Amino acid sequence: MNEKAALLVVDLQNDFCSGGALSVPNGEQVVEPVNRAAARFAALGLPVLASRDWHPPLTRHFRQYGGLWPIHCVQGSDGAAFHPGLRLPAGALLFSKGIDPEKDGYSAFEGVTGDGRPLESVLTDLGIEHLYLAGLATDYCVLATAMEAVRHGLVVTVLTDAVAGVDLVPGDSARAFQEMASAGVRLAVVDSL
Repeated sequence: MNEKAALLVVDLQNDFCSGGALSVPNGEQVVEPVNRAAARFAALGLPVLASRDWHPPLTRHFRQYGGLWPIHCVQGSDGAAFHPGLRLPAGALLFSKGIDPEKDGYSAFEGVTGDGRPLESVLTDLGIEHLYLAGLATDYCVLATAMEAVRHGLVVTVLTDAVAGVDLVPGDSARAFQEMASAGVRLAVVDSL
Protein backbone atom coordinates (compact mmCIF):
# COMPACT_ATOMS: atom_id res chain seq x y z
CA MET A 1 0.00 0.00 0.00
CA ASN A 2 1.05 3.57 -0.54
CA GLU A 3 0.21 6.95 0.94
CA LYS A 4 -2.50 7.49 -1.73
CA ALA A 5 -4.65 4.53 -0.59
CA ALA A 6 -7.84 4.43 1.48
CA LEU A 7 -10.14 1.72 2.83
CA LEU A 8 -13.89 2.01 2.28
CA VAL A 9 -16.10 -0.22 4.44
CA VAL A 10 -19.42 -0.63 2.63
CA ASP A 11 -22.71 -0.96 4.56
CA LEU A 12 -21.65 -3.22 7.43
CA GLN A 13 -24.99 -2.63 9.15
CA ASN A 14 -27.25 -4.65 11.42
CA ASP A 15 -30.00 -5.15 8.84
CA PHE A 16 -27.51 -6.90 6.54
CA CYS A 17 -26.29 -9.30 9.25
CA SER A 18 -27.99 -12.31 10.88
CA GLY A 19 -31.39 -11.40 12.27
CA GLY A 20 -31.58 -8.25 10.16
CA ALA A 21 -34.35 -7.28 7.79
CA LEU A 22 -32.21 -8.11 4.74
CA SER A 23 -29.57 -10.44 6.10
CA VAL A 24 -26.64 -11.42 3.91
CA PRO A 25 -25.73 -15.08 4.52
CA ASN A 26 -22.76 -15.02 6.93
CA GLY A 27 -22.64 -11.24 6.69
CA GLU A 28 -21.33 -10.82 10.23
CA GLN A 29 -18.36 -13.08 9.42
CA VAL A 30 -16.74 -10.19 7.57
CA VAL A 31 -16.56 -8.06 10.73
CA GLU A 32 -13.28 -9.56 11.97
CA PRO A 33 -11.37 -9.23 8.66
CA VAL A 34 -12.81 -5.75 8.15
CA ASN A 35 -11.56 -4.76 11.61
CA ARG A 36 -8.09 -6.11 10.79
CA ALA A 37 -8.02 -4.15 7.55
CA ALA A 38 -9.21 -0.96 9.25
CA ALA A 39 -6.58 -1.33 11.98
CA ARG A 40 -3.87 -1.84 9.35
CA PHE A 41 -4.89 1.30 7.44
CA ALA A 42 -5.12 3.34 10.64
CA ALA A 43 -1.68 2.12 11.77
CA LEU A 44 -0.25 3.34 8.46
CA GLY A 45 -1.99 6.69 8.81
CA LEU A 46 -4.20 5.97 5.80
CA PRO A 47 -7.86 7.08 5.64
CA VAL A 48 -10.70 4.75 6.57
CA LEU A 49 -14.15 5.58 5.25
CA ALA A 50 -17.50 3.88 5.78
CA SER A 51 -20.76 4.02 3.86
CA ARG A 52 -24.19 3.19 5.18
CA ASP A 53 -27.63 2.72 3.71
CA TRP A 54 -29.72 5.50 5.23
CA HIS A 55 -33.12 5.16 3.63
CA PRO A 56 -36.14 7.35 4.35
CA PRO A 57 -39.23 5.39 5.48
CA LEU A 58 -40.87 5.89 2.07
CA THR A 59 -38.63 5.05 -0.88
CA ARG A 60 -39.10 3.27 -4.19
CA HIS A 61 -36.18 1.06 -3.10
CA PHE A 62 -38.56 -0.88 -0.83
CA ARG A 63 -40.79 -3.66 -2.14
CA GLN A 64 -44.02 -2.14 -0.85
CA TYR A 65 -43.33 1.00 -2.93
CA GLY A 66 -42.33 -0.83 -6.11
CA GLY A 67 -38.73 -1.80 -5.33
CA LEU A 68 -36.92 -5.09 -4.94
CA TRP A 69 -36.17 -5.17 -1.21
CA PRO A 70 -37.93 -5.45 2.15
CA ILE A 71 -37.80 -2.39 4.40
CA HIS A 72 -34.25 -2.07 5.78
CA CYS A 73 -31.73 0.47 7.11
CA VAL A 74 -34.33 3.16 7.77
CA GLN A 75 -32.71 6.38 8.98
CA GLY A 76 -32.13 6.29 12.75
CA SER A 77 -33.30 2.68 13.21
CA ASP A 78 -31.38 -0.07 15.02
CA GLY A 79 -31.16 -1.92 11.72
CA ALA A 80 -29.36 1.03 10.13
CA ALA A 81 -26.70 1.09 12.86
CA PHE A 82 -23.29 -0.39 12.12
CA HIS A 83 -22.72 -3.94 13.37
CA PRO A 84 -21.78 -3.65 17.05
CA GLY A 85 -18.55 -5.56 16.47
CA LEU A 86 -17.31 -3.13 13.82
CA ARG A 87 -14.29 -1.16 15.04
CA LEU A 88 -13.83 1.90 12.90
CA PRO A 89 -10.79 3.97 13.85
CA ALA A 90 -11.18 7.46 15.29
CA GLY A 91 -11.59 9.94 12.49
CA ALA A 92 -13.21 7.49 10.06
CA LEU A 93 -15.34 9.39 7.55
CA LEU A 94 -19.01 8.39 7.25
CA PHE A 95 -21.08 8.57 4.06
CA SER A 96 -24.86 8.11 4.00
CA LYS A 97 -26.47 6.83 0.78
CA GLY A 98 -29.92 5.79 -0.35
CA ILE A 99 -31.27 9.01 1.12
CA ASP A 100 -33.02 10.03 -2.12
CA PRO A 101 -36.42 8.27 -2.16
CA GLU A 102 -36.26 8.07 -5.97
CA LYS A 103 -32.91 6.23 -6.13
CA ASP A 104 -31.70 2.85 -4.89
CA GLY A 105 -28.35 4.18 -3.71
CA TYR A 106 -26.28 1.05 -4.27
CA SER A 107 -22.96 2.79 -4.91
CA ALA A 108 -21.14 4.52 -2.07
CA PHE A 109 -20.42 7.25 -4.63
CA GLU A 110 -24.04 8.31 -4.08
CA GLY A 111 -23.17 8.86 -0.42
CA VAL A 112 -22.50 12.17 1.29
CA THR A 113 -20.95 13.21 4.58
CA GLY A 114 -23.04 14.84 7.30
CA ASP A 115 -22.22 18.23 5.79
CA GLY A 116 -23.16 17.12 2.28
CA ARG A 117 -19.74 16.37 0.75
CA PRO A 118 -19.94 13.58 -1.85
CA LEU A 119 -17.54 10.64 -1.69
CA GLU A 120 -15.83 11.54 -4.97
CA SER A 121 -15.04 15.04 -3.69
CA VAL A 122 -13.60 13.71 -0.43
CA LEU A 123 -11.42 11.16 -2.24
CA THR A 124 -10.13 13.90 -4.54
CA ASP A 125 -9.38 16.19 -1.60
CA LEU A 126 -7.48 13.37 0.12
CA GLY A 127 -5.52 12.62 -3.04
CA ILE A 128 -6.70 9.01 -3.07
CA GLU A 129 -5.61 6.96 -6.09
CA HIS A 130 -6.19 3.42 -4.79
CA LEU A 131 -9.44 2.44 -3.07
CA TYR A 132 -9.69 -0.81 -1.10
CA LEU A 133 -13.22 -2.13 -0.55
CA ALA A 134 -14.72 -4.36 2.15
CA GLY A 135 -18.22 -4.92 3.52
CA LEU A 136 -21.66 -5.85 2.22
CA ALA A 137 -22.91 -6.98 -0.17
CA THR A 138 -20.55 -8.29 -2.84
CA ASP A 139 -23.18 -8.54 -5.55
CA TYR A 140 -24.88 -5.17 -4.97
CA CYS A 141 -23.30 -2.27 -3.10
CA VAL A 142 -19.69 -3.50 -3.22
CA LEU A 143 -20.04 -4.27 -6.94
CA ALA A 144 -21.68 -0.91 -7.72
CA THR A 145 -19.07 0.98 -5.70
CA ALA A 146 -16.15 -0.87 -7.30
CA MET A 147 -17.43 -0.32 -10.82
CA GLU A 148 -18.04 3.38 -10.23
CA ALA A 149 -14.61 3.80 -8.63
CA VAL A 150 -13.05 2.32 -11.77
CA ARG A 151 -15.08 4.76 -13.91
CA HIS A 152 -13.63 7.58 -11.79
CA GLY A 153 -10.12 6.40 -12.65
CA LEU A 154 -9.21 4.87 -9.31
CA VAL A 155 -7.22 1.69 -8.80
CA VAL A 156 -9.61 -0.61 -6.93
CA THR A 157 -8.93 -3.67 -4.79
CA VAL A 158 -11.74 -5.72 -3.25
CA LEU A 159 -10.74 -7.65 -0.14
CA THR A 160 -12.44 -10.95 -0.93
CA ASP A 161 -12.34 -12.33 2.62
CA ALA A 162 -13.91 -9.12 3.95
CA VAL A 163 -17.03 -9.13 1.74
CA ALA A 164 -20.13 -11.35 1.52
CA GLY A 165 -22.96 -11.48 -0.97
CA VAL A 166 -26.74 -11.74 -1.00
CA ASP A 167 -26.84 -14.29 -3.86
CA LEU A 168 -30.50 -13.56 -4.54
CA VAL A 169 -29.85 -15.71 -7.60
CA PRO A 170 -27.32 -18.44 -6.78
CA GLY A 171 -23.91 -17.50 -8.16
CA ASP A 172 -24.52 -13.73 -8.12
CA SER A 173 -21.46 -13.12 -5.95
CA ALA A 174 -19.21 -15.21 -8.18
CA ARG A 175 -20.52 -13.32 -11.20
CA ALA A 176 -19.91 -10.02 -9.39
CA PHE A 177 -16.26 -10.97 -8.78
CA GLN A 178 -15.93 -11.88 -12.48
CA GLU A 179 -17.49 -8.59 -13.58
CA MET A 180 -15.22 -6.60 -11.29
CA ALA A 181 -12.10 -8.48 -12.39
CA SER A 182 -13.03 -7.96 -16.04
CA ALA A 183 -13.20 -4.21 -15.35
CA GLY A 184 -9.71 -4.25 -13.87
CA VAL A 185 -10.61 -4.51 -10.19
CA ARG A 186 -7.95 -6.33 -8.21
CA LEU A 187 -8.91 -9.09 -5.79
CA ALA A 188 -6.87 -9.66 -2.63
CA VAL A 189 -7.19 -10.87 0.96
CA VAL A 190 -6.71 -8.84 4.13
CA ASP A 191 -3.54 -10.64 5.16
CA SER A 192 -1.89 -9.51 1.92
CA LEU A 193 -2.09 -5.86 3.01
